[in-house]
Amino acid sequence: MEAFEILLPLALILLLAKLMGLGTHRLGMPAVIGMLVAGILIGVLEFIPWQPLQNALFSDEVKYVLKIMSKIGVVLIMFSAGLGTDLKKLRQTGVAAIVITLFGVLVPMFLGWLTASLFFGFGNVLSNLFYGAILTATSVSVTVAVLKELGKLDSKVGTSVIAAAVIDDVIGIIILSVLTGFSSGSGENTGWSWFSPNAGMVVIKIVIFFIAAIGLGILLRMLFNVMERKAPHNRRIPIISLAACFIYAYVAEKVFGVADITGAYIAGILLGGTLSETPYVESKIDQMGYLFFSPIFFANIGISNIQLFNNINLQFLAFGAVFVIAAILGKLLGCAAGAKICKFNFRDSFRVGLGMMVRAEVILICTEKGVACGLVDPAVYPFVILIILLSSVLTPVLMKWSYRKEEKSKPSLKTPDDGVKPE
Repeated sequence: MEAFEILLPLALILLLAKLMGLGTHRLGMPAVIGMLVAGILIGVLEFIPWQPLQNALFSDEVKYVLKIMSKIGVVLIMFSAGLGTDLKKLRQTGVAAIVITLFGVLVPMFLGWLTASLFFGFGNVLSNLFYGAILTATSVSVTVAVLKELGKLDSKVGTSVIAAAVIDDVIGIIILSVLTGFSSGSGENTGWSWFSPNAGMVVIKIVIFFIAAIGLGILLRMLFNVMERKAPHNRRIPIISLAACFIYAYVAEKVFGVADITGAYIAGILLGGTLSETPYVESKIDQMGYLFFSPIFFANIGISNIQLFNNINLQFLAFGAVFVIAAILGKLLGCAAGAKICKFNFRDSFRVGLGMMVRAEVILICTEKGVACGLVDPAVYPFVILIILLSSVLTPVLMKWSYRKEEKSKPSLKTPDDGVKPE
């Protein structure tokens, strides 16, 4: 394949992803869904038996290049998520956010594990746990938009949801790292011995990674603080930040057996937060990621997995249906229970559960990692997409419904018609 031949698939992906993203955004759903749909629509073209089309869009070389660009896209997404993680939010809600997160992680993970175990057998321990880990992911972007529209973003519910989402991301990444670490360390995809030497080595390597990552991160922050004082808003800062992201991602996977996306996320957290240049760095990373690499990542999921829709048997269809229900109810009931334990009233507890129920890019990233490790069947992708669709639609509708009485009780802004003209 000549180098220029990749330009046509890229142009088609970017154009269609943008159009579909705009369309879904206007419908009140995340643009991610539109990008996935764009990939599915492009993937449908593979069924057309016209050789020039197949060579232009679906050759092995094209698929390989898209896979590489998708990897860059997912690393950038996680790095940006880390940069945007505000650890100060944890102090605003204290124990409540932690309790909500723990229940919001444990309940859906248990339901996901139980669902996989019932359908695939309890012997596939590691694989079943990864299905549960997929359901721990959350994405509150839709919730934030709704709460902001309702003027409730700074309320007890709003601050609790945002803070819990921060902790949720951190815990979810740690769980993902542990499971992928066990997968690579044990040599088995279906189970492992808790007391085997390999299992112990995996835990040690993960601990060493986090210690080394934090230690190096402190040095990097000191370096960045010096650079910021000498040359604020200089392009070298985003460039060095990006280099640090790639190094963290590479070393995490290559040296420690931790997921590369974990390395990117940790790099983002360590370089974000209190640095005055963080918004500038984040804007540059977002421009590069969401302009080019991220649409390729999401669209490529649809392109690569379109044929899975035809290969789902009845057993997996039944599993998928229960898996979707477990995803929706797991977060809703788990987070609501955590809020209730923290003395929220029933209505606010329900709102917290709704707010944490939304899934978007993170659940796709977790699924993609599970598929790459051989722990998750690729046929689960359609159901993961369905989880994103349902949660993105149900959350704003039910959230607005839960506030309907408060909206009606607001005093009217209209002045009585007393015949006096305003000055």
